[in-house]
Amino acid sequence: MTGAAFFDLDRTLLPKASGPALSAAMRQTGVVSARMPGESLLFGYFNLLGESLGSIALARQAVLVAKGRPSDAFDEAALLAADVLEPMVGPFARMLIAEHKEAGRPVVLATTTPEHLVLPLAERLGIDAVIATRYEVGEDGRFTGRNDGHFVWSMGKIAAVREWAQEEGIDLDQSFAYSDSIYDAPLLRAVGNPGAVNPDPRLQALAIAARWPTLHFDTSPGVLKLPVLGMELQRAVTLLSRPEVFPYAKFTIRGAENVPATGPAIMVGNHRSYFDVVAMVVAMNRTRRTARFLGKKELFDIPGVGSFFRAGGGISVDRRGDDPDSPDAFAAAVRSLAGGEIVAMMPEGTIPRGIEFFRPGMSGFPGAARLAHLSKVPVIPFAITGTEKVWPRSSRIPRVTNLLGRPEVTVTFGEPVELKYRSVPRDMERIFDAITSMLPDEVREPARPTLAELALTYPDGRVPEEDRWFAVDGE
Repeated sequence: MTGAAFFDLDRTLLPKASGPALSAAMRQTGVVSARMPGESLLFGYFNLLGESLGSIALARQAVLVAKGRPSDAFDEAALLAADVLEPMVGPFARMLIAEHKEAGRPVVLATTTPEHLVLPLAERLGIDAVIATRYEVGEDGRFTGRNDGHFVWSMGKIAAVREWAQEEGIDLDQSFAYSDSIYDAPLLRAVGNPGAVNPDPRLQALAIAARWPTLHFDTSPGVLKLPVLGMELQRAVTLLSRPEVFPYAKFTIRGAENVPATGPAIMVGNHRSYFDVVAMVVAMNRTRRTARFLGKKELFDIPGVGSFFRAGGGISVDRRGDDPDSPDAFAAAVRSLAGGEIVAMMPEGTIPRGIEFFRPGMSGFPGAARLAHLSKVPVIPFAITGTEKVWPRSSRIPRVTNLLGRPEVTVTFGEPVELKYRSVPRDMERIFDAITSMLPDEVREPARPTLAELALTYPDGRVPEEDRWFAVDGE
């Protein structure tokens, strides 16, 4: 026996209720003449907080609207609604559907919404089967005003799913189920692999207690969105990270308009300080975008900090393996780009220390060019300066007492890099050249440092004897 993948519809495959689109299509085709009482209020509540007994009561009464109408009376409305609903399905939902199908699992839409209204949408999404509320059709070919079988909600949904699974030879222990609603807890508990998608507050609490994964089909897996607000954690952090929150630094952000307002992109920049993270958070607030930042695995291994980075959309890169570009991180980045997100990285891999901090030019891993060759999305260079004066590598914390002579921190976003797509190493050089071209002269061609300046680039502030010759004071 094999497993299947069961998807709820509203607030799961779709980010919000399908009801308004279905209702509008039915009014447009003339099968209904007016809205149901309280419809707008109930759907508004549903979109914000999830299912309620009121919205389900409305769904139960809908069968009476169809009473006496021919069984094909709603077909045109279902097609019109599918035109509206299909584009609303999140990119990561489509990828997950494809992955389940590639694994040989039937993909099943399990929804309270009437079957005759969702069949066109299910067909367009490549869904293999639909388990939905069916309206009874009499011998005269008209709806009777009664349900044919289960009202597919809560215990009725799991009963319908069990019946279908038995008929099709599906093992629920090997199956997956995805839903937003606490009322689908019976279904989620019945399968071996439950997933809480855009969960309502009660399902969120259950998912935490049961250690079920929480997903959002409009963002990469693992990215946290704040309950009720529906806002990414990273976006909330950027909104709170105003320049005035860091009074010991002065920020200048240039070229934010070069970051695409929508769609995928690869952002690539230099690395000078631990404070680069703060600088990029402040800069990303100007772009109104979030990004999936690649970072060293060591950061993600720190208790608490690593979980926060993952929830914020970070991608852990393990460069201790055989592949310096970390295949797992590369796959996650490819997935993010396919979902229309921005992927950001600092290909130097770590903050240059010692002599390397003062060498002209840049060098590092070619992952950005590899991603660009595979995805053909824009590559946006960014250049950071001044962060090393706020938080030198020799210091455990930023220089927060420097309030009078605040160092200037600059983040500059450049225009997309023109790549040739013939050679990964050569295109990586073009990316590095684009980054360094935005740096000021004193950073692009730094003067030979003093011993004190060289010491600031080492974690313990001590210059190894073999490197002292490089400093002006060491001659």
